[in-house]
Amino acid sequence: MEGGNGKGTEEAAGSSSGIGERSQELSEKEKPSEAFDGKKEYEEEDEDSDDNKEDHEVLSSFVPGPPVSLKEQIEKDKEDESLRRWKEKLLGCLESDLDGRMEPEVKFHSIGIISDDFGEIVTPLPLPVDENQNGRVLFTLKEGSRYQLKLKFSVAHNIVSGLTYSNTVWKGGLQVDQSKGMLGTFAPQKEPYVHALKEETTPSGALARGVYSAKLKFEDDDRRCYMELKYLFEIRRR
Repeated sequence: MEGGNGKGTEEAAGSSSGIGERSQELSEKEKPSEAFDGKKEYEEEDEDSDDNKEDHEVLSSFVPGPPVSLKEQIEKDKEDESLRRWKEKLLGCLESDLDGRMEPEVKFHSIGIISDDFGEIVTPLPLPVDENQNGRVLFTLKEGSRYQLKLKFSVAHNIVSGLTYSNTVWKGGLQVDQSKGMLGTFAPQKEPYVHALKEETTPSGALARGVYSAKLKFEDDDRRCYMELKYLFEIRRR
């Protein structure tokens, strides 16, 4: 009995020792694998970082090509009649604009004010220069009323890209409001464009009433300024 128990004990000990050894072997095998995976992941992150760095360097070193006139754009493929007609239609090309000018010309014809109070008032541009009317109020609005500015302008010679506006308002020498927005990209065409700016609401209350000064400015992607209009308007009690 004792011999049998001793043998069983030795086998159990041997078996236990074998399990421990195999467990240690597996553990040792797993360690290099984990270390490799971690190294691989680190290397992949480094590769991604290098790729992003290269992309950033490419973008930073990108230099846009020189501006091209409508005349060059049209004549570039003049042997292809269908492509030439498609370009003329797309660019809104006019024969009078094929003069090789690089820079577009934007001319503003009028500024309108649309309101539920009085409908629409249109003022021709540029505003007449008259020293006697230097403090003339362009329009009057009631407090708490909604209104929109509407512009009529034409584009000539080349495409104007990314035309934006900013409208800054002051009262008593203090800036009280500023709005900015994108008008878009416009090609030369015979008929002028008509574009309404986003709707605004006049403030309410005794402190809101009075005369305001404002400056409306239009620029393109290249920061060319096409118009800077200074005007006055008034807010009255309802």
